[in-house]
Amino acid sequence: MTVQENPTNLMVVAVALLAEDGRVCLQQRPMDKQHAGLWEFPGGKVEEGESREQAIVREIREELGVVLESGGLEYLGHAEGGGIAIHLYFCQRWTGEVHCLEAAAIGWYDPDRIEHLAMPPLDYSLAALLRQGISARIK
Repeated sequence: MTVQENPTNLMVVAVALLAEDGRVCLQQRPMDKQHAGLWEFPGGKVEEGESREQAIVREIREELGVVLESGGLEYLGHAEGGGIAIHLYFCQRWTGEVHCLEAAAIGWYDPDRIEHLAMPPLDYSLAALLRQGISARIK
């Protein structure tokens, strides 16, 4: 069953912010949340009436204090399971300096090392999507 066929999935968006040095921003989940202390791609729930792109711009402004350039978002794919569908975007252009506003911590990681971090299950699938997306750009 695809995401479109299963409207009971909670729709979540996430972004892989790629810095000029090639590292990707991840955030550590707060200690009072499910999957506490695990690393994830920043993002959050799509609110009613929002497009996925509007949601990711809003979420990243709230979580990291930067403004994504919506024209700079590229859809990489999604991972789903446990009633959640996470849609991953790739972005290299934003305005402002990244700050940790809601998570326990943020870190910048080499894309090839992300899958070695402790992450929620769906984020491993997203990390593979990111690695494939970056590999496709290099060829």
